[in-house]
Amino acid sequence: MTDATVPTLVSRVWPRTVTNTIPRALILILAGDILLAASARVTVPFWPVPMTMQTLVVLIIGAGYGWRLGAATMLAYLVEGVAGLPVFAAGAGPAYFAGPTGGYIAGFVLAATLAGWLAERGITRRPVTALLGFLVADALVFVAGVGWLGSLIGLDKAIHGGLIPFLPAEALKIVLATVLTLAAAPSVLRKR
Repeated sequence: MTDATVPTLVSRVWPRTVTNTIPRALILILAGDILLAASARVTVPFWPVPMTMQTLVVLIIGAGYGWRLGAATMLAYLVEGVAGLPVFAAGAGPAYFAGPTGGYIAGFVLAATLAGWLAERGITRRPVTALLGFLVADALVFVAGVGWLGSLIGLDKAIHGGLIPFLPAEALKIVLATVLTLAAAPSVLRKR
């Protein structure tokens, strides 16, 4: 178990021990990266732009794994993409990060880390605080993404093209992350 005040869902389901620390972490990181790579390929018709499920999965991994394992999972995902593995929605390799979506993907690390940190402090145990926590964590993806995109095309264009059209889908994913997190851990909720 981590030094957290509140155990994460993963630590309740599969507690860390002296003998399983490294294999457990590797298996969970691999599972998280497979799920994240799959979510990059899922496109749901939505208004005004189609929605991928990546940010939802980033939030769930962070909250379910905790901040250390969540961050490690996102960093492994970035390394896999830089190495050329087809884990991103379209493209891979070092040049991918120089493109318009590089900042968003880097923001995954920030979002999962914050979601995990908040979960370890019990913030994701209650609907309102979970919703607010996931909102802030998700916003980090867009701060990094729009910031990077703005350096390429200008901040005004980045906000209008890389943020505003995605707000309805992100709102839905934040609600889904809240509902799924609360539903997945009812025993954790009853403990408080």
